[in-house]
Amino acid sequence: MSDTSSTTNGPAPSGSTLPRREGYDYDRSVLRSKLTTVERTPGSAKPDPILTVDNVVRRFGGMTAVDVGHVEVQRGAITALIGPNGAGKTTFFNLLTGFDKASSAPTAFKRGGPGVAKWVFEGRAMGNVGAAKVARSGMVRTFQLTKALSRLTVMQNMLLGAKDQPGENFFVAIVAPLWRKREREIEAKAEDLLARFKLLEKKDDFAGSLSGGQRKLLEMARALMSDPAMIMLDEPMAGVNPALTQSLLGHIQSLRDDGTTVLFVEHDMHMVRHISDWVIVMAEGRIVAEGPADTVMDDQAVIDAYLGAHHDTDLGDDSLLDDATLEQLEEEVAREDAARAAEATSASSSTGGVAGRDLPGHPDPSTPQATNAADDQLSDGRQSGDKR
Repeated sequence: MSDTSSTTNGPAPSGSTLPRREGYDYDRSVLRSKLTTVERTPGSAKPDPILTVDNVVRRFGGMTAVDVGHVEVQRGAITALIGPNGAGKTTFFNLLTGFDKASSAPTAFKRGGPGVAKWVFEGRAMGNVGAAKVARSGMVRTFQLTKALSRLTVMQNMLLGAKDQPGENFFVAIVAPLWRKREREIEAKAEDLLARFKLLEKKDDFAGSLSGGQRKLLEMARALMSDPAMIMLDEPMAGVNPALTQSLLGHIQSLRDDGTTVLFVEHDMHMVRHISDWVIVMAEGRIVAEGPADTVMDDQAVIDAYLGAHHDTDLGDDSLLDDATLEQLEEEVAREDAARAAEATSASSSTGGVAGRDLPGHPDPSTPQATNAADDQLSDGRQSGDKR
């Protein structure tokens, strides 16, 4: 597996302004050495889990969207959560971060025991905890569709992400020397993060004026305002201009190097192979595989979950498209072309054989008359547009 991140305990990557976590001594080779001892089975125990999840089930009517018996996330690692569309990945994120409630959540009549949802983050039970409290505890997330407040400036969006705001305490808010100092600290931190994500020049622009990729960067920067222990990224590369992709990859790797645990959902398998320390695979709401990226991509359960019978998805490895697969694809395309041709013939017959003829006012599009008519219409449209 290729990787461009540092494997030393030296300074954080260039441009990073976040201090390393207290007592955190990062060495990726040591981390990966620890992970080599982990079993390659769903729900395997990790050497130092920051998040442990048990019995999380979410049903919508008669459909079970999530049914996770047990899973652990390794502290200090970049863990990818992958799976086909509809696997339940985003719903799982929503449950863990307090944006949705598990069907198996504790109730007044059943607070614990077998089958009751329980997830523990940094030693603290997080079941039935609201999204705001989850974020304050150190577990933050971004969204597949960015949630930037478009009518606020970039800087104002950043300030909203800070914890210990002066206005949260009435007595601090009315004593100017107390809140002014904290306000300056928050603004300085926001500027540092904006500089890190190359958005400082945009700080006074409305967030709605940013490109899709810049909004992704803003959302990630805003999430870091609360100094999280773990950040959960929901498809960080979705809709991002290729020019920003490498920048986002570098930021995600630097988060890990600074001591932040990263759990992300992504469909770009090349990215998953490139930066992931560990991969967890979901299909139909369940965890079906775990392991290093190279191992997981060769797992038959993963291939079946992604490819099914059609084998039309590349899991980041071009060798999957072997001769047999290409022949199968060519046969399927040929069958589809034949079906479309048959439909076109049937449609022509049903119109009484008029297809392809010149109808009054509708010349055959392949004739010079049709071309001249189209040019005349275009010219007329331009003239009318000039008059407007």
